[in-house]
Amino acid sequence: MAGLAALAIGYVLSQFYRSFLAVLTPALTSELGATKAQLSMASGAWFVSFALMQFVVGVSLDRYGPRRTAAFLLAVCGGGGALLFAMAPGPWAIIFAMVLNGAGCSAVLMASVFIFAKTFSPARLTILISWLIAFGTMGNVVGSAPMAAAAEAFGWRGVMAGLGGFTILTGIAIQFLVRDPEADTQAAREAGFGFRGYAELLKLRVLWPILPLTALNYAPAAGIRGLWAGPYLADVYNADALLIGQVTLFMALAMSAGSFVYGPLDVFFKTRKWVAVGGNLIGLMAIVLLAFMPVSTIFITTVVFVVIGVCGASYGLLMAHGRAFVPAYLTGRGVTLLNFFSVGGAGVMQFLTGGVVAASVVPGDPVAAYQTLFIFYAVLIALSLAIYLACRDAPPEVERARA
Repeated sequence: MAGLAALAIGYVLSQFYRSFLAVLTPALTSELGATKAQLSMASGAWFVSFALMQFVVGVSLDRYGPRRTAAFLLAVCGGGGALLFAMAPGPWAIIFAMVLNGAGCSAVLMASVFIFAKTFSPARLTILISWLIAFGTMGNVVGSAPMAAAAEAFGWRGVMAGLGGFTILTGIAIQFLVRDPEADTQAAREAGFGFRGYAELLKLRVLWPILPLTALNYAPAAGIRGLWAGPYLADVYNADALLIGQVTLFMALAMSAGSFVYGPLDVFFKTRKWVAVGGNLIGLMAIVLLAFMPVSTIFITTVVFVVIGVCGASYGLLMAHGRAFVPAYLTGRGVTLLNFFSVGGAGVMQFLTGGVVAASVVPGDPVAAYQTLFIFYAVLIALSLAIYLACRDAPPEVERARA
């Protein structure tokens, strides 16, 4: 339990690092001259680095186990990236620090999922992953108003230096407290062939309809919470930093609550597919509402953001759905492949939505660009949901019978 607690703290840090940048935008702009484009690139670079590292993490989990994989990456790259951020002389260093930090955070969740998949009943996988996500999303909460308050009180460099040191200590704790599951000799042997297992996984046609929704279900919530809520509220509602912090705090709490809500639903309804369809359909309706009514009131907008946050938290459910079709000896690479699509989709969307907003700006009309953004999100979620309808269900009861 102590080892899983250390990994959970590491995941809180991972959630924090992917979302804190928005609240430091004014300070980084004034002190380092960072532009919105550079900060958007830094945010997207974290996700891309995190996603690409999944292939390395997957092989390492199968070959070396979760303890060494997560401890090394979090301490060296995660902590090192945070310390580099604290010392950054300019925007280029911020971008590089986010790349390094993204690589460092890439293994903590997957190490936990690997342990869950190897240790617990498959039927319990959704609730274990979802509740870990819910706990970890507290890092998203800390990265909103609390981070803004800490940076105001102690300076952003001091806060980031302290976080870097804490991240290194967390990596050391993982090294000493985590216990690897019993070694799988076939997995270790297959891991010796590097990335070949990923080619085998991509040949599993049963996974194909699941991957688009896995890639996109989290993207609107992550993009709005981490990147677009601030500019949208400021441009459309003339919101100040305090109000933006409050709205994004509510959305962060909703994302955490959503993971708790999704956790037991597949067991309760005896289906994973239709729970995912229902939840993401409600989220799609909320995005469509924003697209057709981009100007209302702060209260209504906050409520819609909360709904998007709750419904966009189906990550644990989709991970369990895809994991049900992955061979046991490819567990490490299976969960990291699914995670690559999830985080990679969110990262790519950070870049794409930046282009969408930039191309849709209408002089004198602050609403047009954001309306186009919400339409873009809605179309992609609708398409991914349509593809997902073709997938095969994997109810927990079926997995329990196999176990």
